[in-house]
Amino acid sequence: MTDKVIENNQVTVMGEVVSGFTYSHEIFGEGFYMVDVKVQRLSESFDVIPVMVSERLMNVSEDYTGRLLCVNGQFRSYNRHEERKNRLVLSVFAREVEFVSEVGESSKTNQIYLDGYICKEPIYRKTPLGREIADLLLAVNRPYGKSDYIPCICWGRNARYANHFKVGERCAIWGRIQSREYMKKLDEENVEKRVAFEVSVSKLELMGAEERAPEVAIL
Repeated sequence: MTDKVIENNQVTVMGEVVSGFTYSHEIFGEGFYMVDVKVQRLSESFDVIPVMVSERLMNVSEDYTGRLLCVNGQFRSYNRHEERKNRLVLSVFAREVEFVSEVGESSKTNQIYLDGYICKEPIYRKTPLGREIADLLLAVNRPYGKSDYIPCICWGRNARYANHFKVGERCAIWGRIQSREYMKKLDEENVEKRVAFEVSVSKLELMGAEERAPEVAIL
């Protein structure tokens, strides 16, 4: 059962380490740390993706800034309580890490596969230039009764298709992880720059509901 659940959330990112390690938490004596990996897009832009790594996988006292790293794992979420409400925090949970000498043009530097359940009504809209967009929130089962809640964004034909999805339906998604900066208004005088993470969808399809959908969380 555990292996099957792990297969429903698969991520590979490859890029340059652009930060040191910062302590996150400890479970049963095993420490977990955060490190940022800069992943190039096909265009000149890039995404900076947070990776959570165990001290058993890497020497977290070393500075690997500038090294090229390939990470295989899962895209995970947790709720962090701040400003009297919960904030969804996302990162790649590393299961395997490997240093590489170069990133080839044909390398799959940023890919994700998710198999989960629609847990909020899709939000469909059009940009001022007429581009169609649909936002999905996918609940992906994890072992021991837990779930990750992953925001996904669809474009064009995928957006029109996703607009008709219903809460509780099972959906498979292929795409890439992207980072997006936005300004958060703190009060009447202050704003703060923040970064949101989501899955940019390249392909999606509805699937049969073979497993139990997780309880829908109010986020």
